[in-house]
Amino acid sequence: MDKLFIITLLGLLILANGVAENMVSDNFAILEELESFEIDEENDIAFGAVGDGISDDTQAFVKAWDTACATPEAVFLVPSDRHYLVNATRFKGPCEDRLVIQIDGTIVAPDEPKNWDPDHDRQWLEFSKLNGVVFQGNGVIDGSGSKWWASSCKTNKTNPCRGAPSALTIDSSSSVNVKGLTIKNSQQMHFVISKSASVRVSQDCKIGTGDDCISIVNGSSGIKMKRIYCGPGHGVSIGSLGKDSSTGIVTKVVLDTAFIRETTNGVRIKTWQGGNGYVRGVRFENVRMENVDNPIIIDQFYCDSPKSCQNQTSAVKISEIMYRNISGTTNSEKAMRFACSDSVPCSNIILSNVNLEMEDSTVETYCNSAEGFGYGIVHPSADCLNSHDKDYSSFDQTELSQHYILNEETEIDELPDSYSDHIVHSEL
Repeated sequence: MDKLFIITLLGLLILANGVAENMVSDNFAILEELESFEIDEENDIAFGAVGDGISDDTQAFVKAWDTACATPEAVFLVPSDRHYLVNATRFKGPCEDRLVIQIDGTIVAPDEPKNWDPDHDRQWLEFSKLNGVVFQGNGVIDGSGSKWWASSCKTNKTNPCRGAPSALTIDSSSSVNVKGLTIKNSQQMHFVISKSASVRVSQDCKIGTGDDCISIVNGSSGIKMKRIYCGPGHGVSIGSLGKDSSTGIVTKVVLDTAFIRETTNGVRIKTWQGGNGYVRGVRFENVRMENVDNPIIIDQFYCDSPKSCQNQTSAVKISEIMYRNISGTTNSEKAMRFACSDSVPCSNIILSNVNLEMEDSTVETYCNSAEGFGYGIVHPSADCLNSHDKDYSSFDQTELSQHYILNEETEIDELPDSYSDHIVHSEL
């Protein structure tokens, strides 16, 4: 009989093929299997995790990962009702087929920045070179970031500016599905997707308290996020891209159905002056904002630095960006900001059924070198978008969407190897 392996942090459980999938997704078909399966004691391996939130369980995670990664159809299980203290770790693939990472417990980062491993200064939990992997569960990834933020120059300008880790990073991977997880208290970014294709983030992922809830950075394509709860924090971002004259490429990104609450930004694209490359084929839709400072923002003058940034003419090109069915409340009179490069303007920005309000004040849209148009309800008005296109007011909405935004079913193009640069992070 074929066997399926559930690799837990306490040991190795071997079940008849198919049981693990039922355990995570089918409560009805499991009963008979649970009553009859047997455990092969010869293959029962103890990994030594304690799960008390105090003992260091890093090596247990590494050993369990090595076993799960090398085992076809394995489930890497983080058991519920336990807290696992894990230091900065890189979980590397490629792995055998159909790996499931089932996080039901809580993974906790060390809370003292002074003791952080300098070899992992920008990552906490990094997963790389994976294909066809599923991350799921009702567990929590807790970055214990309060001391990082207390010593940040963003919260206190007298503090020195320095880098900080991202809580969860998926790098150089493809066909990855992330669903159901909660990520909180990040040291800086909550969730970074880099140099990856065909990533789905869905089914009630909850992300809050820290920097960007989700940050999609260089070399990523075919990213779909659905049913995301974000806040507090810095919102959902593409970028930053183009720092230090680097090339940044992000294509085919969809955020569909999100609730963004009490964040500094809602949906944002941010690039540095002097960069190269492009962002195109992006759709933000069905998003509800609540008390968001900058609900819709494109910033090609991004400068996350204690020093002012020098004006430069080259820039990452931004085009084919759609905002559809977005509503809610803002804390800023400029509810929409399109701050684009004079030398590399933004083009084909499309707004449809956008309604943003501010209590006891009127709102407006700011544009600089931004071209596009709106149709349906657009409030505040986006007449400042300079469009060289013909009048689209009478076009069918579906036709417009398909004309400008690549359909999510479109196959993902291979990204050139030349763009597999190291992740460029912003500073705390």
